[in-house]
Amino acid sequence: MELFCRFVADSGLAHLGWGHLAMILIGLLFIALAIIKDYEPLLLVPIGFGILLGNVPAAAGMAVGVYDPGSVLSYLYFGVSQGIYPPLIFLGIGAMTDFSAMLSNPRLVLLGAAAQIGIFLTLAGALLLGFNPQEAGAIGIIGGADGPTAIFLSAKLAPHLLGSIAIAAYSYMALVPVIQPPIMRLLTSPAERRIRMKPPRQVSKRERILFPVGAFLICALIAPGSMVLIGMLLFGNLLKESLVTDRLANTARNALIDIVTIVLGLSVGASTSADHFLRPQSLLIFALGALSFGIATAGGILFAKFMNLFLRDKINPLVGAAGVSAVPDSARVVHNMGQKEDPTNFLLMHAMAPNVAGVIGSAIGAGVLWTLLAR
Repeated sequence: MELFCRFVADSGLAHLGWGHLAMILIGLLFIALAIIKDYEPLLLVPIGFGILLGNVPAAAGMAVGVYDPGSVLSYLYFGVSQGIYPPLIFLGIGAMTDFSAMLSNPRLVLLGAAAQIGIFLTLAGALLLGFNPQEAGAIGIIGGADGPTAIFLSAKLAPHLLGSIAIAAYSYMALVPVIQPPIMRLLTSPAERRIRMKPPRQVSKRERILFPVGAFLICALIAPGSMVLIGMLLFGNLLKESLVTDRLANTARNALIDIVTIVLGLSVGASTSADHFLRPQSLLIFALGALSFGIATAGGILFAKFMNLFLRDKINPLVGAAGVSAVPDSARVVHNMGQKEDPTNFLLMHAMAPNVAGVIGSAIGAGVLWTLLAR
């Protein structure tokens, strides 16, 4: 009987609190959204199950959690806390990204740059709310809608906020089809949403090969802090475009990125134990993240409308919403919105230009913030 009582006392049920239950419900919600609504299932299923892993209380003295030295989860989380996984994901993204749409219409790169305004306005807001500069910089990057970049920068500037920032960034990435359409409808008229754009020109093989090399040198020299993320992104793209390293490119965009995504999602989710996650700071981070994402979306749309004041060949302002780096979901949302107004208007390839430019822009923004705030 004594042995049974000790077993019950050491069980997870005996130590389960309301905070753990709340987080378990959040984890189940993530899994449900991924399976039922198909919202970023490759991210939300690992993160959701990781939240379940991180919120089952362990017996005293058992090293099983992310924050328990020597546990398996702590070793997996090492790649998150030290910023190892995000560059590997960028390598895979680069190996599957086609920059032709951006190269065929370089002016659309400006929309990707304009969308990054959400990062810096949210940084200012976080400072006003009492966060220190390093924390504010890590929170602001959520506006780039790029989970790996958010994880990388928060690991460097504010590791104690990493779990909250990562969950916020991936949550808003998954909710792109929910968050962006109301902002797009609010800021554009039906006539603007029906604007047709010229088909993109054909980009030569030489351009596609020279781009990753030249872009890396330019970005790294301007913002050395972005070297790791930009370097891995463009190295992966060079593997794809060179056509002589197909095996490496296939590994990067398939097996490698899948393995890293599983481990990263699971370990990030497991880091959200109620003791570390359920704090007033977390709610503020989620609110600021939503604000940042909304501002980034609006910034791209409004800048497209501003550009139209000077252009003969008008840009469909919806395309500006794809300036956030949620690739390719944001571009799909733009295309679907355009199709609702005019089923014969195809905006996907146009939207991919600011979309992939936004990936580069958010990585450069992270590099700039790291350079300025890490000292």
